[in-house]
Amino acid sequence: MNIAVAQSGGPTCAINASLVGVFSEALKEPAIDAIFGSINGIEGMIHDHLIDLKTMIRTNADMEMLLQTPSTVLGSCRYKLKDWHEDETVYQKITDCFQQRQIGAFFYIGGNDSMDTVMKLSEYVKEKGIDTKIIGIPKTIDNDLCITDHTPGFGSAAKYVATTMQEIIRDSSVYSVPSVTIVEIMGRHAGWLTASSAILHANGETAPHLIYVPECKFSLQQFLEDTRKKMAKHKAVIIAISEGVEVADTAAFQSGVTDEFGHKYLSGIGKYLEGVVREQIGCKVRSIELNVMQRCSSHLCSKTDIDEAVQIGAAGVQTALAGETGKVMIFQRLYDQPYTIIVTSTEAVNIANQERFLPPSYINETGNNITDAALPYFLPLIQGECNIQMHNGLPIHFKIQESVLK
Repeated sequence: MNIAVAQSGGPTCAINASLVGVFSEALKEPAIDAIFGSINGIEGMIHDHLIDLKTMIRTNADMEMLLQTPSTVLGSCRYKLKDWHEDETVYQKITDCFQQRQIGAFFYIGGNDSMDTVMKLSEYVKEKGIDTKIIGIPKTIDNDLCITDHTPGFGSAAKYVATTMQEIIRDSSVYSVPSVTIVEIMGRHAGWLTASSAILHANGETAPHLIYVPECKFSLQQFLEDTRKKMAKHKAVIIAISEGVEVADTAAFQSGVTDEFGHKYLSGIGKYLEGVVREQIGCKVRSIELNVMQRCSSHLCSKTDIDEAVQIGAAGVQTALAGETGKVMIFQRLYDQPYTIIVTSTEAVNIANQERFLPPSYINETGNNITDAALPYFLPLIQGECNIQMHNGLPIHFKIQESVLK
């Protein structure tokens, strides 16, 4: 049989590593012939825009380079499948592609919304008696997928956030003038990535002095009071805040534009609070939005994250070969010390369109910082450094010709 793999949703440092996991494991299996890559996620299957990955990834050196390449080498999409009971048109195009290409297994690497595609598509092919296994491979820097202990991509993003925050601390401590620095961090409606900035506390840093996550109701007046109290103790106050924290005046800085899945584009709270602090407190203040840098900073990736991304991709192949379908691969943590995980799977319906939030034990009683209880969870995920290949002083990235991707 042949197989196909696609990437979907927002980029990460580890999504290509999961592609390597699928590809390298498939190469070992005599039962698998062609390995197709679907361009721009499920849209590639709809339009029969597939490439033969064996002609693109030819050597072990290619795979090693792909491991250190961030973002999605096959392109991505945010495409929401309609309920097939209402309209089968797109599903028929996808299954026509499956049958014409003799695809016996399809692997979809993505986050919450991508697992919605895995769920719907697996239900459809089962109902129609089409023997193509549909397997989800998780990834998201938001770390908000249910059931799994964590998601590929999160560990590297957390390492980048904590490291960048440490450098901001050093930069902000230079001058004698009192200051406030507000750092806006991704994560949508879950505070995992913002909370990971507290990893610095394990190394003896007092900053971030304040950490605000969407799991707690935000009060602007309390924020100002918290900031003033910290300014009384620290010359340079560092604040981490999630993009998903809501304030009464959210409409003043958010566009209200939504994606295919109805999710609002979130950003701007850092800049908004910068203005509030300047007006109400009157000190030197700046806001920093880490934005897309936290997704794709492979030069600072976690080796644990990359290794696990490969592992979970490979496990997906074995799950399909075992006859499973409609499953999403997950990590189950056995121990924090020594850090031990196993890879297993769960039904896609248990993950699709759901969000996992920070446990209350990770948030302090006043809702403005992260407790030490979170550190044993975060620390193992950021361990290890990858040996990045360089050329002319810069990391080398694996690239597929743009003409092939069009």
